[in-house]
Amino acid sequence: MTDEWLAYQSLGEIYDHSFVKHKIGEYVRGKVHTNTIEGFWACSKRGYVGTYHKMTRKYLQLYIDESVFRYKTKNYTEQERFNCFFENMEGSRLKYKDLIVRKAFM
Repeated sequence: MTDEWLAYQSLGEIYDHSFVKHKIGEYVRGKVHTNTIEGFWACSKRGYVGTYHKMTRKYLQLYIDESVFRYKTKNYTEQERFNCFFENMEGSRLKYKDLIVRKAFM
C-alpha cells in the first residue's frame, strides 16, 4: 500500500499494489492506507533526532533494525520487550572485528 507517487506505479507488476490518492484528500479507502508506514518512519526519525543525532551508512541497517524491533514491540511492557530481545539473540553474535571493518562504500 502506497500513495499515488509516480515511482510506485510499477509495483503492481510485481506485488499486489493498492494506493490512496493524497492529492484529492483520500487517506483511507477500506483497508488501504499509509498510516502504518508513516507512523513507523515518524518513530524512526524521533530516534534519530532525540537519541542518535547522527547515523552513518555503515550502521544504518542496525539503526533501522532497532527501529523495527521497537515498533513491533511498542505495546509490550519493558519486561516483555527485554525478554523478547534476549530470546531472539541466539546466533546473532557481533564480533568486534566485524564491527570495525571498513568497506569501500562507507
